[in-house]
Amino acid sequence: MRHIASNVMSLLIVAGLVLVAMIFQGQRTFVAPGPLQEETLVSVPAGANLRTTSEILTKAGVIDNQMIFRLGARYTGQDRRIKFGEYRIPAKASMEDVLALIVTGRTEQYKVTVPEGMTSFQVVARLNAQELLTGEIAEVPPEGHVAPDTHFYTRNQSRADVLQKMVEAQEAILSAAWENRKPDLPLRNKEEMLILASIVQSEAGLGELDKVASVFVNRLNRGQKLEADATVRYGLTLGKEKLRRGLRQSELDRQTPYNTYQIPALPPTPISNPGRAAIEAVSNPAETEFLYFVADGSGGHAFAKTYNEHLRNVRAWREIERARQAQQEN
Repeated sequence: MRHIASNVMSLLIVAGLVLVAMIFQGQRTFVAPGPLQEETLVSVPAGANLRTTSEILTKAGVIDNQMIFRLGARYTGQDRRIKFGEYRIPAKASMEDVLALIVTGRTEQYKVTVPEGMTSFQVVARLNAQELLTGEIAEVPPEGHVAPDTHFYTRNQSRADVLQKMVEAQEAILSAAWENRKPDLPLRNKEEMLILASIVQSEAGLGELDKVASVFVNRLNRGQKLEADATVRYGLTLGKEKLRRGLRQSELDRQTPYNTYQIPALPPTPISNPGRAAIEAVSNPAETEFLYFVADGSGGHAFAKTYNEHLRNVRAWREIERARQAQQEN
């Protein structure tokens, strides 16, 4: 009996040593560099469990031992924390690294840029052109209510979801600017501030937003017409296309709700989606007495307090235009 007991004890010791060796080897394998030779994208579908995920990773060449991967996930308590999405797996990533990535939800991000002054119709067209997005946009959002910025999304995210986040971002910008506005602005509400910001966005050059905003605020305070060409253009196209030519006199004379040469007030809606800087410029315009501005040939504008001064600036601009045209013809 003593001999049998001794053999059993020996077998148990050997088995224990083998188990320890297996655990040690499994731990080493779990943290060792993986078989992946170059960076790759792997998609974990919604509802995938640990087994399904390990099979996907094996098929993609990311791991080479599903059992160790699953045991490691269970041992670290992360087996139920896997998040679906598309992940960029670096070359030689260990099982530990891969698991850490897919439980954080740091999925691959793509971007779409909405520049300042783009119309809502154009924004929807741009989103529809993003092939990695899904679904349809039910309707074009109200003009002005989309935040110009570089927005990020994930593969198979819905277009409506991305657009909604753009709208929410613009609302946050608008609300903050309204709360921090200068007192006594000739604007009754946030929507009027947004309308004016869209005009400033379309009319101002670099570094001139607050100065151009001051011109329009001064005009509104005096009851003068804004006389902004950008509003006339919007009245002709409603933001569905870009008018790439000068305005005709007949168009300046045409009665539309957006023709600020004809109406002594703001147009009924914004004419584009203004950026944060334009909105903040309207909420806190520069303190000036300017009532007029015209292009000065440098990408900016010449500002004037009086109409006679403005006429001199206009003549100077016409001279620049004629000189440029003569240069082109030669």
